[in-house]
This record gives sequence, C-alpha cells and structure tokens, in this order.
Amino acid sequence: MNDYNLIRTIQIECPLCGKIHEVEERKRIAATIIKDEKVTYEEIYYFCPDSDEEENEFTTGKIENINLLNARNTYRKAKGLLTSDQIVAIRNMYDLSQVDLARLLGWGEATISRYESKAIQDEAYDNMLRIIKKNPKAVLELLQKNTDKFSTSKLISIKQKIMENLSSSGMEFLSRQSLESEYIRFQEPCDANGNTLLNIDKLEAVISYYAKRVNNLFKVKLMKMLWYADSLSFKNYQRTITGLVYCHDSMGALPIGHYKIVGLQNVNMQEEDGFEITKYHFLVNENIDENILSTEERNVLDAVINKFNSFKSQEIVEYMHEEIAYKKTNDKEIIPFSLARQIKDF
Repeated sequence: MNDYNLIRTIQIECPLCGKIHEVEERKRIAATIIKDEKVTYEEIYYFCPDSDEEENEFTTGKIENINLLNARNTYRKAKGLLTSDQIVAIRNMYDLSQVDLARLLGWGEATISRYESKAIQDEAYDNMLRIIKKNPKAVLELLQKNTDKFSTSKLISIKQKIMENLSSSGMEFLSRQSLESEYIRFQEPCDANGNTLLNIDKLEAVISYYAKRVNNLFKVKLMKMLWYADSLSFKNYQRTITGLVYCHDSMGALPIGHYKIVGLQNVNMQEEDGFEITKYHFLVNENIDENILSTEERNVLDAVINKFNSFKSQEIVEYMHEEIAYKKTNDKEIIPFSLARQIKDF
C-alpha cells in the first residue's frame, strides 16, 4: 500500500540522474519537531523513477520552504495561532504591505515578513493581530497613533479600507461587543452559564440551525428552544452549548441580552407586522458553517426540534412554566442550570 499521493508528473532536469525527464511530484504525511513538539504535516517531494542510486527522492529550495511553512502552520493551528495565510488575509483587508502592517502595529519592519514565512508568533503578537482582524476601529486608532509613518496617499488608502470594513465586519464586531457587555459578570464557568462562557459563534449557529429546520420560528419560541438546548446539553454533558444566562420571565426562560441577540449581524431576522406588535421572524443564514457545532451538540438540537417543532409559541411557554427550574425561581431571578437537570424527559 502506497504511503503517498501523486500530485502530477513534470519534466525537469533531475539532480539525481542529471537528465531532463519526467519525475513524479508526490505528497505524504511527514513528521518534524517544532519547539520541542512533534508535528505531522503534509510534505511535498519529487521522485525519480530512473535513478540508479539508492536515493530516488529530492526537493528544491522552493519546495523545502513550502514544506517548512506547512509544518509551522500545522503547529500554529494546534496552538490556536493564526496561520501565515490568515496573517496575509489581514494585510489584504487594508491593502497593506508587510512593512506597512509592521509600522501600523509599531513592530520591527521585518516582523510580519518573518511571521508569513519563517517565524511563529507568540500569543501576545497573535492577540494583537486578531484584534485588528475583528475590529477596524482598532486599526483606525493605531493609524492615528502612527500617522507619521505613512505617506499622505497611503493614509487616505488605509482610511478608505477601514471605512469599507467598518460597514461589514466592523458592524458585526460592534453588535457582538454589545452582547458581550451584558455578560461581564459571567467571566468564569459557573452554574448560571452552565459551565460555558458566552460563545456567540455557536449561538449564531444554533439559531440558524433551528431556523433551517423549524417552520415559522419567531422570537418567543426561539428563546425557549435556546434554553431547552442548553439545559439538555447541561443535563447530558455537564455543560451548555451557547454560554447564555437565562432569567425567570413571565414568558418563561429569557436570556440576558435577548434584545441584543436579535441585532447580531450573523442572525438572519426579519421584522413582520403582527396584531399590535412587531414579530421577529428568524431565518437560516446560509453563510454559517454548521460544522462549528459538534455531533453531540447537533444531537441535542435535533432532540429539541423533534420535541417542540409543532408547538406554537404559547404552547411552549405553558410547557416551560411547568418545569421545576421555572417553578423554583422567582421573577427576574437567574435560572441556575443545576435545576435544569430536572427538565422533563425528551
């Protein structure tokens, strides 16, 4: 059984036999040591079928650099660091050269070049890169601080890109920041958040997952289905999915900051006129990757959908009123997930 995959055959001058002929370009899984840790990565190499020597594999300087970059990026992913391609993408967001980005951040001019090719950034540098990736306002503040490092034309170009990003990712950042501000009191895993810190990516994915599978999903029903998903997950796995904190309300369990959830940029919601009220209709967001949800989490969501798909909003409210977690808490009190272990059977 071969331990490689054939990429292509190419005609080059082979350094092993000294002839110009077709050689195979292959790839395989290889291992190396980076920062005292073993890393397995995808390695590219050439194979000469005509070599009379025992050695019939070789690489070029360009291929060596690609292999080293693959190994380093594998290490980065394992450590939760940005890959070289992701750093390049951050530069491209603002049309910055490697030197431009280094100057913007107040780093040495060769720093970004090294991070995109050879060196692996430490966590502090990685965090700074993530900040400017998510928050164009932070880029504007850095630009104002380092104005003297750029020409007038470059300043205008960067500011234009900042404004473009503010109208898209920037608005998303601000909407997330607004919801996160409601959870400042819950910065540690606890009974109130079900041993899970607020995870907006998963919250958006859960809402889209529900909207794709539940007809006419409106706000009241969604809020209850969020609580049931988190409660069932806590009952089964001792942790919730979203990290939301829920309070006792006349309409059942209601997440803290529920009105800001509606405003998240990745939550696809449309307002509809109802009888004397505005109704919030939630729809699927096709741009969200459901793979962010684990198999366990999707099983929990499917169980909730199977249970409540046919329920009308008032029916799920009345059903929730009979839960022990609701009966044992008072109006506006946080509903602890330790009580959620006693939810009705699914």
